[in-house]
Amino acid sequence: MKIGELAKAGHCEVETIRYYEKEGLLPAPERTSSGYRHYQSRHLDQLLFIRHCRAFGMSLAVIRQLLQVRQQPQASCDAVNTLLDEQLALLDAQMLQLQQLKSGLLTLRGQCQAVNRVQDCEILKNLVQPCPTDCQR
Repeated sequence: MKIGELAKAGHCEVETIRYYEKEGLLPAPERTSSGYRHYQSRHLDQLLFIRHCRAFGMSLAVIRQLLQVRQQPQASCDAVNTLLDEQLALLDAQMLQLQQLKSGLLTLRGQCQAVNRVQDCEILKNLVQPCPTDCQR
């Protein structure tokens, strides 16, 4: 199949496929005599694997490790479990951070309970104050 067909089957853009190839996540396809890329079902399988991992928020580095593990079908899946445990811990940390951001925004929103003029807006006045240590980025 051609790159456009692969992109359609993989529910992504052509540029995404080229990027994954450049990053070494997708193997280089064979080329036709006219120079067009020719993809096989193994490319689609790997593309779907990568896209599914990305949907779970996995980094390219983690995906690269999972792809390496996949190449050793007889090996123990302990490495897969470890990588997913690390991903779960990362998500827990991100969720905590998002909860803190939400709490900060709710506190900020509580500064204005009535419709005022912009010059009297307590939210805007508060935003020019130094950020508490838990919201600095």
